[in-house]
Amino acid sequence: MDAAPADGMTMSLDASTHTTARMSAPRQRIEVITGVERRRRWSMDQKRAIVLESLRPGVSVLAIARKHGIGTGQLYTWRRRLRGDGPSVAVSFARVDLLRASVADPSAPAAGAIEIALPDGTNIRVGQMVDERALRRVLRVLRDR
Repeated sequence: MDAAPADGMTMSLDASTHTTARMSAPRQRIEVITGVERRRRWSMDQKRAIVLESLRPGVSVLAIARKHGIGTGQLYTWRRRLRGDGPSVAVSFARVDLLRASVADPSAPAAGAIEIALPDGTNIRVGQMVDERALRRVLRVLRDR
């Protein structure tokens, strides 16, 4: 049956109500959890094995984490702790004295300079453009002697 609009064009009623069996959006994956999820406990040997697996060349950390059902953040935490630079690393502090020097004092450090006085009486003065890696090496040598 055809309908005649006011402007004189004819249109099939069947064509205007046409639908398709195809879905326009991809189907979403839904996971149904049927029980209470409990916290898993991993032994040190299990953690070490997973970390070693994640350290192999060409291996994706995300793939290893998914394979074992853990998050990538958890895996990176295990890697850091097993490497030894996790929270168990001892922290030490150095005493710092701030001195205000007069501009007329020629022995005063320049603006932006740092003076480090070690307990044995050694003084180190560095400018603001000091190479951090070089300074760390010097301090390590002085500390270890």
